Amino acid sequence: MTDGMTDGTTDLRALAAEAYIYGYPLVRNLDEVDRFSRNGMGSVPPVPSNEFSHGTKLADPGDSSADADHDTVYSIAHLDLSGGALLLTVPDTGGRYYVLQFVDAWTNNFAYVGRRATGTGEASYLLTPPGWDEEVPPGATRISAPTTVAMIVGRWACAGPDDMAAVQALQEDTHLEPYWTASEEPRGLPTHTYVSDGEPELLFYEKLRVRMASFPPAPAEAAYQQRFAPLGLLDAQSPYAHPEPELAEALRAGLAEARATIEQASTDADHEQRNAWKLSYHDYDYNADHFEVGTLKDPQWIRNDRDAARLLRATTAHTALWGKHGYEAAYAMTWTDAEGRPLEGDNAYTLRFEKPPPVDAFWSLTMYDAQDRRLVPNAIDRYSIGDRTPGLTYADDGSLTLHLRRQRPADDKTAANWLPTPSGRFRPLLRMYTPGAAVFNGTYELPRIQRG
Repeated sequence: MTDGMTDGTTDLRALAAEAYIYGYPLVRNLDEVDRFSRNGMGSVPPVPSNEFSHGTKLADPGDSSADADHDTVYSIAHLDLSGGALLLTVPDTGGRYYVLQFVDAWTNNFAYVGRRATGTGEASYLLTPPGWDEEVPPGATRISAPTTVAMIVGRWACAGPDDMAAVQALQEDTHLEPYWTASEEPRGLPTHTYVSDGEPELLFYEKLRVRMASFPPAPAEAAYQQRFAPLGLLDAQSPYAHPEPELAEALRAGLAEARATIEQASTDADHEQRNAWKLSYHDYDYNADHFEVGTLKDPQWIRNDRDAARLLRATTAHTALWGKHGYEAAYAMTWTDAEGRPLEGDNAYTLRFEKPPPVDAFWSLTMYDAQDRRLVPNAIDRYSIGDRTPGLTYADDGSLTLHLRRQRPADDKTAANWLPTPSGRFRPLLRMYTPGAAVFNGTYELPRIQRG
């Protein structure tokens, strides 16, 4: 805050900061939806709304995404239900793990279809917009979307290039089709009033204004949203193309303050830590209002403190947009060995599981560079290791020791359990798909990484 700000400007600045944290997930999410519709994502090409776009390969070092998933292949659809309902059909996967995750405009995970949630048999689902009250076709299960725009983020377990043909066959048998009688065309994303390219702060609030109007929040949030009226966020016409100087100054200062808050929260997130592993099991617990097929309406998975939930939602939208609830897949990561020293590629390490992670689907450990969290090339093109890795060797007592190092171990038995590391600092990430209760109640502890 500058010395010349009035008390009114100070109040507006604080309100603008609050509005940024509240609205950042909505703005960021729909910007990414728009970007995906035009550019695609990795090996997932762009397609029009209400169609699936299917990935064609597992992630590799050529992918620019941080923490790229090397276990599954994506299928993504941008839903626009403003024209009416859609019928989703999924094939029988024969027990193969998959999940279709439904994300609304505000980034709430409001439904799941897949092995954990609904099984792996053939099934149909009617995806309906808010206020829809027609009959559901026989044999279909209704999924009511909280907002007319939503995303389906699908992931199919894939064991490697030789398994890709089987995954593609399942992708091709996954369909979206219109199910409405009206001739109304989907409206698409709302358009906003032109704001000068030199005013990115004002453009953010303009996007938030029109998107809040197009995608109302849950009733429990509606009254809270009214507090932003002094900022012009509830105005029918944009106040941001030619704003009052006091408002413009408050919006710029509030955005800068809130952005710093989110960055700080992203760095110092209040994650539980065990044995040097940071556990991100509850990063997506901010949804307290929308529970459709496959979600768990359980206090363990709901952040009831709405102020804390809003910051959590903003932080995860900033660091890991479209992530899943921990009960679908639990993630843990570490940067240090058992002595608290950074993990370095110049050293050799072991990770000994007395018992493998308790999961109903599968688990994996993926290797990333610590700085940019990218997959790093290695001589054997192995970027993850886990219970699906062919040839793993277990000890007679059932324990499993993984070897993390740059160079191949000398003997073949040890090399079977080798996960190559990059030359500099690295950060492995453990993924547990459909984790058991022991993962969350503390009866199962992850082992520390040992040097040597």
